[in-house]
Amino acid sequence: MSKNYNILIVGVGGQGVLLASEIISAVAMASDLDVKKSEVHGMSQRGGIVSSHIKIGPKVFSPTIGYGQADILISFEKAEGLRAVDWLKEDGTAIISTTSLVPAIVTSSKEFNYPENPIEKIKERCKNTISVSGDTIAGELGNPRLVNTILIGVLSNCLPFAKQIWVDTIGAKVKERFVELNLKAFDRGRALSHSAVEV
Repeated sequence: MSKNYNILIVGVGGQGVLLASEIISAVAMASDLDVKKSEVHGMSQRGGIVSSHIKIGPKVFSPTIGYGQADILISFEKAEGLRAVDWLKEDGTAIISTTSLVPAIVTSSKEFNYPENPIEKIKERCKNTISVSGDTIAGELGNPRLVNTILIGVLSNCLPFAKQIWVDTIGAKVKERFVELNLKAFDRGRALSHSAVEV
């Protein structure tokens, strides 16, 4: 791989942002590439914002992505995706779960509102937007915590890494009793966008 990839992952605490970051980084390292990552945990234990910057390439010098310099945005929650969409390059790709997690500050105050139609607004700014019904698919598979692996499956079609490396890495990073289910979630994600997007 001759080019670098800047990947920004956003979501809220408990959604698996940090595990997704670990899996993506490990896949790149297993492919003999340089990887740098930077994480912002926020109040992750209370459902606060969590983000992770991942930079991959033959040689990477900085762990953080500059504003407007992300090749790929992965969002586990649609309003967080809208908040982060301007970090994308003009020709970047947004992979957005339709998940909606309304913060307590919105439900308990009249000063703050959850944005209307965040997916549509993301699509207005990013022509390469992949909207994923993460919660629905995870529910079909029997575990709501699978959204992160579903989105990783979608992402895997946007990066030049062999499927087997993804499979082996998920097997190494996920607790043994959940490996089979996570691999099913990964395959569902791959099937959603196979050959549909090139970054």
